[in-house]
Amino acid sequence: MIRTRAPGTRAPPPPPLLLSLSLLLLLLSPTVSGDCGPPPDIPNATPNSGKHTKFAHQSQVTYSCNKGFKQIPDKPNTVVCLENDQWSNYETFCNKTCSAPLRLNYASLKKEYRNMNFFPIGTTVEFECRPGFQKVTSRTGKSTCLEELVWSPVVEFCKKRACPNPRELKNGHINIPTDILFGSEIIFSCDKGYKLVGVTSTFCSITGNAVDWDDVFPVCTTIFCPDPPKINNGRIREESDSYAYRQSVTYSCDQGFILVGNSSVHCTLNGEVGEWSSAPPKCIERHKVPTKTPPEVDIPSTMPHESTLINFPSTRAPLSHKPTTVKVPGTRVPPTSQKHTTVNVPSTRVPATSQKPSMVHVSDTRVSPKPQKPTK
Repeated sequence: MIRTRAPGTRAPPPPPLLLSLSLLLLLLSPTVSGDCGPPPDIPNATPNSGKHTKFAHQSQVTYSCNKGFKQIPDKPNTVVCLENDQWSNYETFCNKTCSAPLRLNYASLKKEYRNMNFFPIGTTVEFECRPGFQKVTSRTGKSTCLEELVWSPVVEFCKKRACPNPRELKNGHINIPTDILFGSEIIFSCDKGYKLVGVTSTFCSITGNAVDWDDVFPVCTTIFCPDPPKINNGRIREESDSYAYRQSVTYSCDQGFILVGNSSVHCTLNGEVGEWSSAPPKCIERHKVPTKTPPEVDIPSTMPHESTLINFPSTRAPLSHKPTTVKVPGTRVPPTSQKHTTVNVPSTRVPATSQKPSMVHVSDTRVSPKPQKPTK
């Protein structure tokens, strides 16, 4: 007899024993029991799997290279858990390598080496000269990764190219601090009376496959003064269309006028601007020009001095006698007049004979430029 359920009623739960048997069969079934164990050991690499020890089918594990090793380009660094509960095949993908080749200021890696990032021991790379440099024919630009994971030294095999010799700068100078090779600078300056129009310096730089100066060379142009100012009642002699540095002009006055001030002015410099050396003179009517009386000047007398009289008292004697007079020429002194100098000479005893007046001439003597006082 078949039993039916009424609509809307639930089916009775399965017996407990039947449920337990079904779960056991599910766990023992070969279709659901497969998995992979721990990831394989790969030389010079460590799996990024954490603490997991079992992995389901199609699981992937990625490896990182150990310190001092680097991943070989184009070789995978992952393994996959397959359906047969085995990990996929792999190759050693970590190996020792030199770091990137040294960067040279005069050369760069050739094109075929520029995208490389793995340089195992024994790898050799080649360099070529950078723009602005040219190769020295007797040398090669090669370097090799050595056992110590360092690159062999590169002998400098390129030299700087030279720019064209600078042409002459008219009315100026070109200063070359070092040389005219690639990267060097030259400086421009002008002679006095000229100003620089253009760049003050330029560099030797790359132009196409060669080197040349960065800028067009400047020029030195003449510095001019403005037209000299006109003056009333006067004129400029020999006027010109322009007035350059150091050029001068001369003024003169009309008849009946007198020139007051500098008759000539010249063009001078204030930095790079021309200006006149002074203000122009003025022309003033003759009768309006103030006159000055020349100052009096004391001129020392050069007239010869009068003679100096020296009176000698008479000498004592039994007989009477007259005094003796000595006439001495005057002494010369600079600007002061001399007074008579009287010299009293004590009398001397002489024999008792009468004395006649004696005239004694004394030569002129020079004294210091101080006023002379009478000598007693």
